[in-house]
Amino acid sequence: MFAHIGPEALLVSLALLLALVRPQLGATWFTSAERALAKVARNRGVSVLVCGISALLMRIAVLPWLPIPHPSINDEFSFLLASDTFAHGRLTNPIPPLWMHFETFHVIYHPTYASMYPPLQGFVLALGQVVFAHPFWGVWLSVGMMCAAICWMLQAWFPPTWAFLGAMLPVMRFGVLSYWGNSYWGGALAATGGALVLGAMPRIIHRQAVRDSLVFALGIAILANTRPYEGSVVCAATFGGLLFWILKNKPPIHLLLRRVILPVTLVLAVAGAATIFYCWEVTGNPLRMPQQVNRDTYAVAPYFYWQTAHPEPKYDHKEIRDFYGLESREFHQARTLTGALLQIVKKVGLGWTFYVSPLLTIPLFMLPWMLRDPRMRFPLIAGAVSLIGCVIVVFFNIHYLAPAVSLFLIFLVQGLRRLRSWSLEGDPTGLFLSRATIAGCVLMIPLQVHILSAAPKPGTVAALGVQRAAIEEQLESRPGEHIILVRYSPDHDAQMEWVYNGADIEHAKIAWARDMGPEKNEELLRFFKDRQCWLLDADASYVHIVPYAVRDAGPESSHLAASAERNP
Repeated sequence: MFAHIGPEALLVSLALLLALVRPQLGATWFTSAERALAKVARNRGVSVLVCGISALLMRIAVLPWLPIPHPSINDEFSFLLASDTFAHGRLTNPIPPLWMHFETFHVIYHPTYASMYPPLQGFVLALGQVVFAHPFWGVWLSVGMMCAAICWMLQAWFPPTWAFLGAMLPVMRFGVLSYWGNSYWGGALAATGGALVLGAMPRIIHRQAVRDSLVFALGIAILANTRPYEGSVVCAATFGGLLFWILKNKPPIHLLLRRVILPVTLVLAVAGAATIFYCWEVTGNPLRMPQQVNRDTYAVAPYFYWQTAHPEPKYDHKEIRDFYGLESREFHQARTLTGALLQIVKKVGLGWTFYVSPLLTIPLFMLPWMLRDPRMRFPLIAGAVSLIGCVIVVFFNIHYLAPAVSLFLIFLVQGLRRLRSWSLEGDPTGLFLSRATIAGCVLMIPLQVHILSAAPKPGTVAALGVQRAAIEEQLESRPGEHIILVRYSPDHDAQMEWVYNGADIEHAKIAWARDMGPEKNEELLRFFKDRQCWLLDADASYVHIVPYAVRDAGPESSHLAASAERNP
């Protein structure tokens, strides 16, 4: 994640130097490019399509260097379980036979077998799986939708050219060339929901049209089914802004009811009913989300600093106990003053690295001028509320901020606009810096592709994903069905998990299971008697599968025959 910081810092240093000594450099070329940009941006609908299609085409263009990714992180496998479930035409799955052998992270097994996450990411992955034969194409579509939605959002805040320019930033930066577009972890859908909410809000204020109210409600529904907590923070700030406008301007009540409140209520009622039905099907309780079931079953550490830790549940596997023990230690460390400060620094640092970095820090130097701009008052307040919402949660990942990414882009675009008009002793210093910022983003694209395409380091989670996919590819070419027993050493790293499965374990060609000792292994193998069984030592220096040759219940039954085949 940090590999691009050094090259970007050099580009920024060069840009600052040239801004001081040669601010007219490239002025003719930049002027021609800006005219072409303005010509496209004048047609708002076309510019929205161009942003979305640009993201899709760029990802296809870099496929030779960034092929379809292999999942490696536990969240990814949970989303892929949801995708496979929906692709099978159902909302959840029956409990697998002998389910403890298949137990893994971020999945529930009672009262049904399902991903713990909200359903929308899984539905989009399932669209890719069903229509394009691979879940990755659902990720691809979601990134295109995000970039188009961000362009539409920015058009409500800025003139068309600036909106178009700002929407190309995620195309060049974190949309296509980050884990958002190169994993199954999510981010783009939550950013889309935030963009729809924040783009509809000023439109509702200006014209109270039914279509804007419908888009507003659609954005809320997307947030509720991707990042419910962070999305609710953004929505709360937006509702606060709308309420302030209503109290200050007192628009006709009948117009608000007919054009805003009623359409929003209808859409949210339908979306809410669908979400409640999903929870009912998965958890048996319409008001209990799968994530609540999972956390109540496994987790010791709560999400917020002021909450107290839960009693440790009974775990069936040491690896699962160790995983939630890591969470517990992080939670207790974060509750100390030093730990909390370190957590805040970490969150700010990761957020800056991913969304801003050295190049996009340049326009943020205009923040003192933006603070005095009344048009920036709401984005600044909403952005602060969103950041506080993330700070008060112990655990953090970059895409937790995805619902608020549109707010950050509003700051960046306004900063570029301010920077463009700034001069130093009459020279167009700011104009050059604003142009150099965008040019630097373009120049960084090949380096970003190179960084992402680098082979993962051995022993990392990413390398595990590649190894796991290679083993599955080998077994897919063999006749019959297979089951792989995964054995871990006592000092196994709990982050390095191998056991993940799809929706229909019983009929899958390859099933991954935990080695639970001779007696329980034999019970599993008797149930799957028609499968060829393999053993994988996850902590061996050379990770591979070998035949699980001895299937009696004796004390040596879980060991390999001395002459076992080295490779499948």
